[in-house]
Amino acid sequence: MPNRPGVDSHKSRQTSRQPFDERLTANIRAAFFEELAEVGYGRLSVESIVRRASTSKAAVYRRWPSKDAMALALIAEVAVHGVNLPETGALRGNLRQFLSSTVDAVRHPLARRIIPAIMAESQHNPELAALLRGAVEGPRRGVAAEMLRRAIERGELPADCDVDQSLDFMIGPLYWRVVVRGVDLDPAGIERLTDGLLAAVTAMRMPGNNPGSERDI
Repeated sequence: MPNRPGVDSHKSRQTSRQPFDERLTANIRAAFFEELAEVGYGRLSVESIVRRASTSKAAVYRRWPSKDAMALALIAEVAVHGVNLPETGALRGNLRQFLSSTVDAVRHPLARRIIPAIMAESQHNPELAALLRGAVEGPRRGVAAEMLRRAIERGELPADCDVDQSLDFMIGPLYWRVVVRGVDLDPAGIERLTDGLLAAVTAMRMPGNNPGSERDI
């Protein structure tokens, strides 16, 4: 029987698709982060990752079509991992969980070197900045915002709580201390930061709703 070009070529493509070797994927992932920490995003290249992982460019491009796509996928995979935190039933407990999870993510030596590098690159790489906002910042802020909205529904926060500004405050002090200054947070430090953060978000009110905000000067 003669070959049927459409059907036979489709079958050929199907049989040629083999599942990825997860060990090789893990090696490429490790090589990406090690190379990024060593040379920064601007000097990072697929060639350098290939050399470090002892693999081929074809193996990389089978998984990700470009350096930016690989960076986005791998950074999002790490940054968003563990973002779905358990509900403790109280805002303080949820804030403590959020801080503990975030500290665990950023205290790794590679993370302390990678985060500033990737943030600096995003300042003059609009495409990377947009990708990071969509794949990393968006999901993390969404989860944290839902945490605050549940606290508003329980009456733990005022109805006019400024959720957006609270989200900035939730990560700012931790990022400055752990990533910028390189000072670790022990459990007691996380407890103190939790108390401070709880007081701060309770006081964060939408403009025009703060007592005395329209007082004559």
